[in-house]
Amino acid sequence: MVADAGANVPEAARLEGMWAGEFGDAYSERNAAAGIGRNAFWDMLLSKHPVRRVLEVGCNTGANLQWIAPHLAPGEAYGIDVNHEALARLRERVPHVSAVASAARELPFRDGWFDLSFTTGVLIHQPESTLPLVMAEIVRVSRRFVLCGEYYAPETIEVPYRGMQGALFKRDYGSLYGELFPELSLIDQGALGRSEGWDEVTWWLFEKP
Repeated sequence: MVADAGANVPEAARLEGMWAGEFGDAYSERNAAAGIGRNAFWDMLLSKHPVRRVLEVGCNTGANLQWIAPHLAPGEAYGIDVNHEALARLRERVPHVSAVASAARELPFRDGWFDLSFTTGVLIHQPESTLPLVMAEIVRVSRRFVLCGEYYAPETIEVPYRGMQGALFKRDYGSLYGELFPELSLIDQGALGRSEGWDEVTWWLFEKP
């Protein structure tokens, strides 16, 4: 399934173009204050599972990286995004962050370069055709931990999203990781609500052997 996913990319390219352009700029503007309150989660997670180098796939303007970077040495917090305006804001918001323009389905990093690679609210925007490829890239670049925090549903459900078709899906992302990458071990999971700075997400933390 993962090996074949790269052959069918037109829908992924359409969505990447959407997020890279005015639609993505508007998202960044609406979410300029996102991340307030998330420090409690990241302090807890990184205290339990210390890491040296972290990658956020789909980082936008740094709602998560602003809390992760203080736990790491300068330059060891990485974020990738397709929206250049978001990356510019990230560089202003989080000193010493390594901000890189890239699509999630072809990450420009070598195998195992990070101790932790993760998404929050990003896999929900991936089409079925290339979702396994994106997940495989996230697993590939991590040496130890893989984290995802996404909208959960026991079966795949498309959710209307600002008039765009095929732009948001609830899924059981934890089970998908387990099915596609049986070598991963689920070591922690939970839920995060609006009072904690999140938009009702379910999260799973996996460890590689």
